[in-house]
Amino acid sequence: MQPNYTSPQPQQINNNMTMSIVAIFFCWPLAIPAIINASKVNPLIQQGDYAGAQAAAAESKKWSKWALIVGIALWVISIVCCALGGLGAIMGADTSTTSY
Repeated sequence: MQPNYTSPQPQQINNNMTMSIVAIFFCWPLAIPAIINASKVNPLIQQGDYAGAQAAAAESKKWSKWALIVGIALWVISIVCCALGGLGAIMGADTSTTSY
């Protein structure tokens, strides 16, 4: 019987590229480091640097989450401000038709 010499399968590490690209639409300054780190994951896996690939994936995930959190918070704040501004305009509107 012949021994089976196969190379071990490389570890699968999620590079978080999808989340990084989505994050660009919410807060692009924070999404850029996420995309840069996500693009480092696959080459590091091919080089056999699994620890480096995991660290790059973790950095990518961290920056993506911050971009999403900041972006969503800014959207919510702007919607609330617009709603309050519109409400203030309606409440403070002068409806009298007195002419001088």
